[in-house]
Amino acid sequence: MNTLDDVLKHLSTEIAELAQLVEKIDDDAWDTATPAPGWTITDQMAHLTFVFNLARTAAAAPEEFKAVTAAAAGNFDGAVNAALKQFNSFPPQQMLARFRSLGEASVQALTAVPAGQVVPWLVNPLPPVVLGCAGIMEVFAHGQDIADALGIHRPPTERLRDIVDFAWLTRDFGYESHGLTPPAEPFRFELTAPSGESWTVGPADATETITGSAHDLCLLVTRRRHRDDLALTASGKQTDRWLDIAQAYRGPAGQGRRPGQFAATGN
Repeated sequence: MNTLDDVLKHLSTEIAELAQLVEKIDDDAWDTATPAPGWTITDQMAHLTFVFNLARTAAAAPEEFKAVTAAAAGNFDGAVNAALKQFNSFPPQQMLARFRSLGEASVQALTAVPAGQVVPWLVNPLPPVVLGCAGIMEVFAHGQDIADALGIHRPPTERLRDIVDFAWLTRDFGYESHGLTPPAEPFRFELTAPSGESWTVGPADATETITGSAHDLCLLVTRRRHRDDLALTASGKQTDRWLDIAQAYRGPAGQGRRPGQFAATGN
């Protein structure tokens, strides 16, 4: 995994690039439906703004964070919908300003966490570097929905490495979401980066391996593309099953995307 400094630089860049994408559209376009059923571009940006505000609070004011999350315990969908109502009523340019400011505030708050200290989060406390990777995953996922809604292609970058590492750490989330027991043996990823470089995560002697495009793995674990449209290969029954249920976030899996809904990535 990259260093905290590198991960937070990557997160800051991801925030800036998504902000630059949506600042180019007119206010009416913020009401455009995205591939996430029931969510407009406004909803996507509101969700990300809420996530960054939550991360900022967790890092800078842990007791306040614990009180907020305790109030939402046991009602995942209710908490998500309440978060949308908290932010999606702002006019587009005000929303964009909040997204930028709270995104950067979360980066600064994570930067200031003392070395060796963890940050409280939704289920377990996390090291700041892992929470930073989670933030990159969130921007990638919801940014993909926005790009798809606008018909824009986002070239993959080397920052995907942070999502690949996070996906390996969160392998079991898909099993948990479906009420399944995760396998005891670890997986290994052997992936091709956008640059053509080889990225590997996991033990070299693992018997269950996933090979293919790093970009496609990131699209898979964020459930922004169906596995049938991705260049990923499983070496065994366990990894093959995982490709059907993989997700790098806690909570319900959501609808995901249909086979053929989007053109194959070609990566």
